[in-house]
Amino acid sequence: MKSFAVIGCGRFGSSIARTLYNLGNEVMAIDISEERVQEISEEVTHAVQADIMDESVLKDLGLRNFDVVIVSIGSDIEASIMATLIAKELGVKRVIAKALSDLHGKVLYKIGADKVIFPERDMGIRVAHNLVSTNILDFIELSPDYSILEITAIEEWENKSLEQLRLPTKYGINVMAIKRENTINVSPNGEFIISKGDILVVIGSTLDIKKIEQKAGE
Repeated sequence: MKSFAVIGCGRFGSSIARTLYNLGNEVMAIDISEERVQEISEEVTHAVQADIMDESVLKDLGLRNFDVVIVSIGSDIEASIMATLIAKELGVKRVIAKALSDLHGKVLYKIGADKVIFPERDMGIRVAHNLVSTNILDFIELSPDYSILEITAIEEWENKSLEQLRLPTKYGINVMAIKRENTINVSPNGEFIISKGDILVVIGSTLDIKKIEQKAGE
């Protein structure tokens, strides 16, 4: 389990916060709006109303103790820059910030953001799944019930055949393809041996996909 602080609970921020929490992580949601805080309070670990322009407030919230801080403030560019800067100055190891433009993104990188997200190019939910584990490379929600996951082979899968792993039986997922270096094996048979670094493209119910993500995050 990882710990995340999400600063700014608009549509994008709340989407990330809820998804991270549903994947079994500790999530603190922070927003200046009392209404937004109340809306998300039962869907995260902690929800706090706070003015992030006040450095002492973020310090009191123990921001430096979180694995990742996500700055997802909406149209207030000044607040976005200040929150990112303060988070880095407090010693947060990984700060991810939302940018409204290329120029905004350049400024965020300049002041220390580890990664900048452009909402037009990145869906909040996809980003959240990617943050849970370094094994998770991509996530596509086909519907509320089914999803596709691109995942680097978990260590315990290495040097075993698909037949031995019994992924459909054990995890409820089906392997659509396996990428290895510059080759892609579509619909691999049961004799296919998983090697270290292989990338599996799997499909399954959203519930079963969630189990795989939790396994990968251990």
